[in-house]
Amino acid sequence: MEKTGGQLQLSIPPIATKTISTLFTIVITMVGLLFITFIIGRVMPVDPVLAIVGERASQAQYDEAYVSLGLDKPLLVQFLIYLNDVFHGNLGESIRTGMPVFDDIKRFFPATMELATIGTLIGIVVGIPLGVLAAVKRGTWIDQTARFVALIGYSIPVFWIGLVGLLIFYGILGWVGGPGRLDIFYDDVVPTVTGMILIDSLLAGDFEVFSNAFSHIVLPACILGYYSLAYISRMTRSFMLEQLSSEYVTAARVKGLSEARVIWQHAFRNIGVQLITVVALSYAGLLEGSVLTEIIFSWPGIGSYITTSLLSADMAAVLGGTVIVGLVFVCLNVLSDVLYRLLDPRSK
Repeated sequence: MEKTGGQLQLSIPPIATKTISTLFTIVITMVGLLFITFIIGRVMPVDPVLAIVGERASQAQYDEAYVSLGLDKPLLVQFLIYLNDVFHGNLGESIRTGMPVFDDIKRFFPATMELATIGTLIGIVVGIPLGVLAAVKRGTWIDQTARFVALIGYSIPVFWIGLVGLLIFYGILGWVGGPGRLDIFYDDVVPTVTGMILIDSLLAGDFEVFSNAFSHIVLPACILGYYSLAYISRMTRSFMLEQLSSEYVTAARVKGLSEARVIWQHAFRNIGVQLITVVALSYAGLLEGSVLTEIIFSWPGIGSYITTSLLSADMAAVLGGTVIVGLVFVCLNVLSDVLYRLLDPRSK
């Protein structure tokens, strides 16, 4: 509260303004996403009523289902009903599984999150040092090799490298487990707590299940991790090259600081905030872009769930999965923005 010219004026803190602005952006983004998914559900060449009642249903049964789905109402009213249902956690019912879509997603999404998390960790652990090394050794064979590795990661189709990996490491060498999350013998052995087999098996103290689950996840996670490290290493190299050419780096070297200190305590520290956004985007990309990997490895995640539902004309499941993936993207972007502001005072 400030007093100006004898009158009291309300002063809103900058952090409150930014918070309100962020929340408003999230709401607008989600409403836009829901509108797009709603329109997609209406323009798809699939009759949702026919998918429910079947082709042999009578006209009376068809009309009854048509009205019960609210398709007789104006399009705007349908969208508002859809909006209300989604915000109350009602994503419809899956025709294929006969379960609420939200329950299906709670069952399938942890598998994708587990796979994408390990893939992203591989991308961080390998990609960041590789990108830093490539920037420091710019123009040398090390730089050329790192750039080649990243190029291959962008160029090779995931289905090809997945099939080759299964053939070599599972079919020929037998180093890893086959498709699926577990051997059939271990299904439902440990109680479900988080939905992530590795964590649940550790919580249950069952290291035999953990070992089996690890043997199944290591190959698809490494494949996703390769694509993640290709992106992360490329961006890290670009950021580091910009910092290493800055005047403050030259000044630090003139002062006699060691090269390791110049690189890690000065240059790398200044790209840490940018890397947060890169890692968040990479993680989000793996969460929604692991469809082919999940199909090849029979991984029961959200990607394979959406794909199977699409082939079955189960539009409620497809749209529900799309909404959840979009929500994850929004949340990760907001999280990276918050971390950006916390770690970089200049952005406040």
